[in-house]
Amino acid sequence: MSINSDELAVTETAEHTLMPIPPEARTSTVAHQFWIWMGANIAPINWVLGALGIYLGLSLWQTVAVLVVGNLIGMATFGFFVLMGQRTAVSQMVLSRAAFGRRGAYLPAVMQGLLAVGWCAINTWIILDLVVTLFDKIGIHGGDGLRIGVAVVIMAIQVWLAAIGFRAIARFERWTVPITLVVLLAMTIVAWTKTDVDWGYAGGGLEGKALWSSLTTLMTAIGIGWGITWFAYASDYSRFVSPQISRRKLYLGSVLGQFIPTVWLGIFGATLATVSQEIDPGQLVVNAFGGLAVPVLLLVIHGPIATNVLNIYSCGLCAQTLDWGVDRRKLSYGVGVLATIFTIYLILNGDFATNLDGWLAGLVTWVAPWGAIMLVHYYGIAKQRIDVDALFEPPGSSRVPDIVWEAIVPFLLGMVATWMFEYGIPTWLQGPAAKALGGIDLSWLAGALVAGVLSYVAMSRRRPRTTAPTPAVSTESA
Repeated sequence: MSINSDELAVTETAEHTLMPIPPEARTSTVAHQFWIWMGANIAPINWVLGALGIYLGLSLWQTVAVLVVGNLIGMATFGFFVLMGQRTAVSQMVLSRAAFGRRGAYLPAVMQGLLAVGWCAINTWIILDLVVTLFDKIGIHGGDGLRIGVAVVIMAIQVWLAAIGFRAIARFERWTVPITLVVLLAMTIVAWTKTDVDWGYAGGGLEGKALWSSLTTLMTAIGIGWGITWFAYASDYSRFVSPQISRRKLYLGSVLGQFIPTVWLGIFGATLATVSQEIDPGQLVVNAFGGLAVPVLLLVIHGPIATNVLNIYSCGLCAQTLDWGVDRRKLSYGVGVLATIFTIYLILNGDFATNLDGWLAGLVTWVAPWGAIMLVHYYGIAKQRIDVDALFEPPGSSRVPDIVWEAIVPFLLGMVATWMFEYGIPTWLQGPAAKALGGIDLSWLAGALVAGVLSYVAMSRRRPRTTAPTPAVSTESA
């Protein structure tokens, strides 16, 4: 469906100023959503995380089992956040106002903004490693100066795409992801037929608590925990989907768009790691493909760029949720500067595996309890009936609470519970409860249960002021 110039002006105003997306601008399809989420997960970070299982001492098939089972659960839950955006036409952090309050939503918005900046830096770092490896193969050598220079150029490209907005992102994903999938298929065939993949790789022979410690740590990093990290992004993109689109088809399209590339690349990385025993992303590719890495790497860098476009876009929305009266495009430029600074830090400091696991495990500390509260409020308390107009009232309005302590307190307690049951590679992410269990990581489960149960008990005693009649939403029509 096309829109005229007046409708386009309204669409751009709504998108860049955080307003609900108007009906005439909600033209995104299930296919669009599938390609957006597929593109966001066709990234080297997923094969690095698959290799993390081998690094932790797991066998190949133990790693594969965690990838499949964990992502089935995590991505299935992610789909319910996608449906929130379709129904309400507003971003995920604006929806937090219904559960946490008008100013109470500042807390998760700040955390999500920092998360998006961090992801942008980590993904750019991984792009940088691959690009510098490519330069080395063609005879261009350099140290940290070259790395920083390349990082700045790549970040500029990502910021430019994100600043344009959702429609540019959707077009970019729609036209580039199918090509990248073909390249990844070729990479997979070469890796599994031309290298000495050890399909019977037995790992470190872990048993008992040591085995469960590694299994649960990987589950937090790229199993259930990987799906959890996407919860806070979902509605930012599904708000462009018409309510007339089948909810069932939108759910399945979005979930599969996440699940397929995550599991595929995770298994790909794990199999490569049985050959090289390496965790570094550039070395994984170079060791497996040798000279073939040159043409392959030119296209594989698409994945992290596609992911970072979403990070920069969503981070700008988070900043607007804090009531900053700044155009989202200008906020995107600021996000790029912060992400570049963090990227330079990663270039100059730290062990790859330790930093990566620490970052990913640390994310669950707040996302799991926040996600549980959002699900409880939206589906259990509000029954999917949200007064969207009230969410845009100024702070202090009688139509929406300023701070909902029945959500804030469980959220904070859920974060504490998550940390207590967390067992990351960095010692500061090894909570007392996890240590007492012998290193078993149940962080996401503990945080979600504590926050979800406490918030349900507390919020069910008060009728939310942000409920509204249920709008008509299709359940079957495409």
